[in-house]
Amino acid sequence: MNAIQVFEFGGPEVLVHCTDVPVPQPNDNQVLIRVKAAGVNPIDTAIRQGKMYVKELPYIPGKDAAGIIEKVGRNVQSFKEGDHVYTARSMTDSTYAQFMVAEEKSCWHLPTNYSMADGAAIGIPYFTAYRVLFHKLGAKAGQTILIHGASGAVGIAAIQLAKAHGLTIFGTAGSEKGLELIKNLGVSQTFNHRQEGYVDEIKTAASKLENGIELIFEMLANVNLQTDIELIAHKGKIGIIGCRDFTQIDPRLMILKEIIIMGITGRKSTDAEISEAAEVIDKGIKDGWLKPVIYKTFPLALASEAHREIIETTSAQGKIVLTVE
Repeated sequence: MNAIQVFEFGGPEVLVHCTDVPVPQPNDNQVLIRVKAAGVNPIDTAIRQGKMYVKELPYIPGKDAAGIIEKVGRNVQSFKEGDHVYTARSMTDSTYAQFMVAEEKSCWHLPTNYSMADGAAIGIPYFTAYRVLFHKLGAKAGQTILIHGASGAVGIAAIQLAKAHGLTIFGTAGSEKGLELIKNLGVSQTFNHRQEGYVDEIKTAASKLENGIELIFEMLANVNLQTDIELIAHKGKIGIIGCRDFTQIDPRLMILKEIIIMGITGRKSTDAEISEAAEVIDKGIKDGWLKPVIYKTFPLALASEAHREIIETTSAQGKIVLTVE
């Protein structure tokens, strides 16, 4: 089969398109999926560099995908050959390929009115956003949340989930198109984090709220964490899912405000948390309020270009997806 393999850690150039990779075979509790689309996530680039969750080489990248069930293990009850599915957090990962195996519990049915690209854009963004919002930050209707970097795939997922659960949303983006996108998705006040003075604009808006900004969803802590500490309300909570370097913060302000800062990863989700999130995601799909935004697609062979795009973009506008023939 065709697949992307990594034989050494490094830049996007280490993503090698191979045409003779053996097709994996499912065990009794797994399914074999003919992949039609694979999601590209920022975490994929960190793993490729050997900076996080170091893999044994060589490996096939990728953590979420959508496709068609090709074969089912003897103990699989929920799926049959020909079913359209999306998958995330598979025990074996390896979605940048024509075929992949996944645990039954890591797959969900994809409605026919959702494209394969849509399916590949659900897994990591929506399960991550749900865990941050509700399992870690304890978000509740009526609260105000600031989503820093709201125009990316996880940010969009967070907007849709927060809106559906009755939160007021402030959001930042780095371009006019990104700001327009998040406004159309339901963000009540938008701010361009590339413009000088945007922090003061947020402070002014927050001062008009009875309880200020109670929650912050942070995608890039090395850039924004000190700002988040300045913006968050007394006894507020900050949830961090991304960071690309070291940063400096003022702990005294944390103490004075009695705030909680959490680092959060979807990899630590329990089966119960995943099951709860899956129910909400499925309801969102059926009710129509959950709809991924696809920013760009690349053919599988150009995975390296997709990685460059996700690293170099100055303002994300949804999910990057690889299409697989």
